[in-house]
Amino acid sequence: MQPEVQAGASGLSPEQFSPLGRNAADFEKVVRKSRTAWQDIRYRLTSNKLAMFGLILMVVIALFAIFAPMFSHFNYYSNDLNNANAAPSYTHWFGTDDLGRDMYVRTWKGAQVSLFVGLAAALIDLFIGIVYGGIMGYFGGKVDEIMNRFAEILYAIPYLLVVILLLVIMPPSLTTIIVAMSITGWINMAWIVRGEIMRLKNQEYALASKALGAGSMRIIFRHLIPNAIGPILVTLTLTVPSAMFTEAFLSFLGLGVQSPVSSWGMMISDGVKAMTVYPWRILFPALFLSITMFAFNVFGDGLRDAFDPKMKQ
Repeated sequence: MQPEVQAGASGLSPEQFSPLGRNAADFEKVVRKSRTAWQDIRYRLTSNKLAMFGLILMVVIALFAIFAPMFSHFNYYSNDLNNANAAPSYTHWFGTDDLGRDMYVRTWKGAQVSLFVGLAAALIDLFIGIVYGGIMGYFGGKVDEIMNRFAEILYAIPYLLVVILLLVIMPPSLTTIIVAMSITGWINMAWIVRGEIMRLKNQEYALASKALGAGSMRIIFRHLIPNAIGPILVTLTLTVPSAMFTEAFLSFLGLGVQSPVSSWGMMISDGVKAMTVYPWRILFPALFLSITMFAFNVFGDGLRDAFDPKMKQ
């Protein structure tokens, strides 16, 4: 009687309820279309609006870096002292520098250099890190201990010291910057790959492949590395802005590319001397460097969340 009183009090009667039938076909219905692991990753990534915004920014900046200098009647190296330090205008959209060079073209030419350094350093780190970390993680034991100690020694060397030592024997250039970053930049990638390989090497598919006579290198690069691609891609994405910032830092100190070649770091170094009088000289390269680093970082974070949703918590 008590349930009827409660039902009546809430405005509902027992006659309004009926038991649900037990149809076996209902239990076989699929609630949503099934997705593969990669489709699920792509769905989570595309659902992340901030990550997609970062990806769009990356594409737009890359397109401008490639095509903007091509469609301008100015170039990045010609001097025009009559238009030195001209403010942004219809003719010079980003103004000019102290030698009258168009800042719009130099900004996007600098984007080419900065993006090239970032991508080249990241790809070199990827190659060395996968090979070195894969061998460390798979063989373990003494091999892992010796190789890990060598990596720790390199990691302990001050980065700026490596650059200065290289500049003693190599002229300041893109090659010098990329070599300097690659000497120690691969270590983080190698440690991440090592950890993933150590986690995966005792899985059933790896043990079965070994039992069937597959060689160590085949197991590492055919079976283990593809299954560790998630953390590898995330690390690669986050390595690019780090390398770009390093290039900008070195160029700011005068250890990077030399004039007339432009990079965002060198333009910031030139612009900081006149930022109180001609602020546009530092505004545009610093702005686009910040936007590019923001885009890579938010896309990398989104990629990390897509591969491992638990990390978002």
